[in-house]
Amino acid sequence: MVACVTRMALLLSLALPLFSGAAGAATKVAPVNAKVAKPLTLTRVQDLDLGRVILGPGTWSAAAVSISRDGVFVCNNPNVTCTGTPKVATFNMTGSNNQVVKIIAPNVTLTNQGDPSQTLTLMLDSPAMVTMETSGNKGQDFSIGGSMSLNSTTPGGLYTGTINVTVDY
Repeated sequence: MVACVTRMALLLSLALPLFSGAAGAATKVAPVNAKVAKPLTLTRVQDLDLGRVILGPGTWSAAAVSISRDGVFVCNNPNVTCTGTPKVATFNMTGSNNQVVKIIAPNVTLTNQGDPSQTLTLMLDSPAMVTMETSGNKGQDFSIGGSMSLNSTTPGGLYTGTINVTVDY
């Protein structure tokens, strides 16, 4: 009987750690954060317009016509004459205040509407990012400009294209 009691005591002493979890437990805390942002919306406000460009006589190349995103128009090559009222493209975005928004706007292929085989490349002048200063219905505007290079063999006609703009937090 003593051997049975000893065995029972030994079994209980071996099983006791299985039932007493507090002896080896450890507790740590970790902070939790969640930042919620309103969805971004993007609206076109104004189209980009470089006006009318008249090519001069002779043989020449690389006459740049441009408008910066700040609205500075440049058409000072003696081989071209520019008329009209050039305008930057303007977009409005709404979202969360103080968020940094990435802006992606690749260059545009302008196609001659009279001869679609003739194209020009419009190299865009776009901000890489903007910090949202106001949220809500007003949103925030940003502008995009661009430049193109012409030469004496550029066919006349109306050249059009589409600016594809993506905004993302």
